[in-house]
Amino acid sequence: MAGKVILITGGARSGKSEVAEELAASFSDAVIYLATAGVYDEEMKDRVQKHRERRPAGWVTVEETHRLARALRAVPHGSCVLVDCLTLWITNLLLDNSPSEEYIIEETVRVIETARDRDLILILVSNQVGCGVVPDNRLGRLFRDVAGRVNRQVADLADRVYLVTAGIPVELKTLAAKIGREEI
Repeated sequence: MAGKVILITGGARSGKSEVAEELAASFSDAVIYLATAGVYDEEMKDRVQKHRERRPAGWVTVEETHRLARALRAVPHGSCVLVDCLTLWITNLLLDNSPSEEYIIEETVRVIETARDRDLILILVSNQVGCGVVPDNRLGRLFRDVAGRVNRQVADLADRVYLVTAGIPVELKTLAAKIGREEI
């Protein structure tokens, strides 16, 4: 299944990373784990450590907080790459560079195009952030809006899309294709 893009989304602590890891392991023993988290405090350090301990020893971890397309160009052609996660990547971009929403969407498309050009199996993990309360500040609302639009863009371009709730993945892209988007 080379050259495929798969989006796995869900709420915080829904089990989406574990589902993504299991899926990646089903494709390859030599997965490249592209981590987008910056480690700025002890709590995040503990989270990252737990993720590392869960991964198989043969996986290679690449840390890249901003330039995902560039990182993908550096991996071997035909690799299986798991990006965890897009919402942390968006946070990093918004907090460090203050780019426009258009720039982030363009970068998202470049990530997908790079994966296709390099014949990668690309598994992208992203949070569903728009299902809760409206954030009380401009940056929070901007983040929610950009994350929602990035998820929509990736879902539109992806070959498969899963929503994970309570650890259970449900394939959405197939469902949408069977029913027809007009009816959803």
